Amino acid sequence: MHPLLVRTSIAALALAAALPLGLSGAQQAPATPPAEAPQGGASVQPSFRAGVDIVSLNVTVTDPAQKYVTDLAQDDFQIFEDGVKQEVTLFNRTNLPIALALLVDTSASMESRLPVAQEAAIGFSRRLRPQDLAEIIDFDSRVVVLQAFTNKAPELESAIRRTSAGGSTSMYNAIYIALKDLKKAVATSTDEIRRQAIVVLSDGEDTSSLLPFEEVLDLAKRSETAIYAIGLRSSESSTSASKGFKEAEFVLRQLSQETGGRAFFPSQATDLNGIYTQIADELSSQYTVGYTSKNPKRDGAWRRVVVRLGRAGTTARTKLGYFAPTR
Repeated sequence: MHPLLVRTSIAALALAAALPLGLSGAQQAPATPPAEAPQGGASVQPSFRAGVDIVSLNVTVTDPAQKYVTDLAQDDFQIFEDGVKQEVTLFNRTNLPIALALLVDTSASMESRLPVAQEAAIGFSRRLRPQDLAEIIDFDSRVVVLQAFTNKAPELESAIRRTSAGGSTSMYNAIYIALKDLKKAVATSTDEIRRQAIVVLSDGEDTSSLLPFEEVLDLAKRSETAIYAIGLRSSESSTSASKGFKEAEFVLRQLSQETGGRAFFPSQATDLNGIYTQIADELSSQYTVGYTSKNPKRDGAWRRVVVRLGRAGTTARTKLGYFAPTR
């Protein structure tokens, strides 16, 4: 498989940062001596062997009230791959920096709600920390990267304010471009290791992408990028509008579920600010856990992953699986 943007404990990252980083479901860990466990038990640093494929997962944990649970220990996590229990060898609950692609639908149907959507997206960008990076992409008939990855809030805000409505919807093209942009992210130090996420806002089905949904979904499943989808319901009550949104809802739910993200479907644009806040809170509350698969086959097959928790009343959410390495 292609190398991935590594999300493991800091001891492993120090050497991994020297390698090319891209998108994948497993990584090859370099050889390094065992590291001492840090004070406070925030993460456990394992020893590594050369040529070992490490499967890393970003895991969101919630309680019955849907509040984020951030005080679990490594022993609270159990991972199963295709039904076989795995040994957790990586654990990190450090709030890692983020590489984020913010996608905004600017098709003609968004015209009346775009000002509210812009303010909500700007509020979201202001919550990013200096160590985070974000890019702004708008999509209608075309896909335009209005702002390449930066940590400068004024530049992000300026890009969002430059969005204007018109044309059709090329959402699949936009997600594909965002995934490719995130794949280019290269870490040169441990400070640059980031979790990846796409936040996409759209109000309807894709009508003009050159790429099929299946190709975009496959790329998303091969990535280490969580997709957070916001489907803004249309105020139109026509049958065609309703059918179109149902198709969009299916697509957004599947992209989010497969990648460990989350889908939201507000009925009014004024709800967007609260939704962006929820996404920001979730990204800052995740765990990174990892394991070396007990399945030695390098066949490129899909492997389903399930995370279970030892604490009663908690629920784990992560990507549904990964593709095995092929070499």
